[in-house]
Amino acid sequence: MDAVTVVMLVAGLVLLVVGAEGLVRGASRVALSIGISPLVVGLTVVAFGTSSPEMAVSVSAVRGGASDIAIGNVVGSNILNILVIVGLCALVMPLVISWRLVRLEVPLMIGISILLWLFVLDGEIARWEAAILFAGAVGYTVWAIRASRKESAAAQEMSAPGAEPPEEPSPWYINLAYIVGGLVFLVVGSNWMVDSAVEIAESFGLSELVIGLTIVAAGTSLPELATSVVATIKGERDIAVGNVVGSNIFNILAVLGLSGLVGTNELQASSFVQDVDVPVMILVAAICLPVFFSGRNLMHRYEGFGFVVAYIVYVTYLVWNSSDGGAPDWYADVVWFAAVPSAVVVVVVTAWRDRHHPIPDAALR
Repeated sequence: MDAVTVVMLVAGLVLLVVGAEGLVRGASRVALSIGISPLVVGLTVVAFGTSSPEMAVSVSAVRGGASDIAIGNVVGSNILNILVIVGLCALVMPLVISWRLVRLEVPLMIGISILLWLFVLDGEIARWEAAILFAGAVGYTVWAIRASRKESAAAQEMSAPGAEPPEEPSPWYINLAYIVGGLVFLVVGSNWMVDSAVEIAESFGLSELVIGLTIVAAGTSLPELATSVVATIKGERDIAVGNVVGSNIFNILAVLGLSGLVGTNELQASSFVQDVDVPVMILVAAICLPVFFSGRNLMHRYEGFGFVVAYIVYVTYLVWNSSDGGAPDWYADVVWFAAVPSAVVVVVVTAWRDRHHPIPDAALR
């Protein structure tokens, strides 16, 4: 590995973030200009746009024969999105979660995470399985559009409190330039990032899967991180969580679905993905329900701190396990048989306590 490889990795990350921003801005303006409601834009265009780096990297990786990076990128991004992004947002300010997320989007995220696990149990994602995932992305988008049309203007206002007034319409060629430029940056940035990540993995003796689960996942999650943290600071805390949950849904359905369809072969899933990574992703998605449901759908700062610590423990295990000696058995035993049950107990007790002893409004500020 040389300095050029590191520069390509950083430059690829920058291009991915800039490209995603351009694509989201252009596509959102076009959608609003043709009469699609802001609610649907947030659920579909913005969520898909912030997942576009994962899409670009995974498709590029599959076409380059690096299936481990493609799958690791999606699974790693979903884990990081919940534990790090939502955790950091809760540390900035306690998060009030909307009922819609608790009733609809979070259960959907859990369900498709389990579906993905069932698909990879045989060691691969077949084309017909990828087609089901991608069809799910289309179906979710169509459902979101139809559902929004049934809402009254007043209900749409309530679903997005604090939303800024729409921007003045931009000329069509400006919006087109944002979209085309964003796509070009995403393609170039993803190619640079995948190539440099593979070279780094080889030089350090790390597997492509670990690189995909850590460095690549962190890089492609930057749009979600920026969007959610800014939304939290501005007081739009439900939007911060909704962006993450929506992106996780699109990552599994659209990113892995399309990646499995465009490759020359089926997406290969290693035994580590089957036994560790996807189960961790399911556990992380499932823990959101009791955490988000506690109190008045409130996520506390200490719960956010616990999320961040959990991610550090997970990444430590990944890197340690990829070393020559591998992670010791006691580390995994402590995590699975001590840390995880303890976390579940804390969440359940907290949820029960907050239900019976609501937190005063002053504590939410």
